[in-house]
Amino acid sequence: MKRVCLKIVGISKAIVFLLVSTVAVVSPAYASTSVAIVKTVSGSAAIVRQGQTIPATHGLEVWESDMLRTGRNGSIGILFNDDTLLSMGPGSVLVIDEFVFAPKQGKFSIVIKMVKGTAAYLSGLISKLSPDSTYIKTPTASIGIRGTKFVIKVEGE
Repeated sequence: MKRVCLKIVGISKAIVFLLVSTVAVVSPAYASTSVAIVKTVSGSAAIVRQGQTIPATHGLEVWESDMLRTGRNGSIGILFNDDTLLSMGPGSVLVIDEFVFAPKQGKFSIVIKMVKGTAAYLSGLISKLSPDSTYIKTPTASIGIRGTKFVIKVEGE
């Protein structure tokens, strides 16, 4: 009888462990992965991730849904996983709404919401492999990117 109870308890613990492991893998809080890294920082710059403000430093990972902010004296340059380059000038705010770079599955998308400030963009592989998959949203318009580079300025408060 003791063996049966021990086996059931052991199996129950294994099932609970598997369920907890599966939830952790699927849970959105744990689903974020790096989509870019910070390459350059000057002055005041930060990343807001899930309500937490993280000072921007060289090599810091940038995730989908991150908000990037620069202060009045700040600038930041990031390199996306597809080799897209994005530089933000002083007093800028943008959000990485979506980033998908899965060449083996043929899935590509980059959607950036520019809230205010200035940014320079140099396209990477997503724009080359799937030209219709790159968008920049502003408070007044959405822009589908078909070229390789551009500069944008969004007036804000």
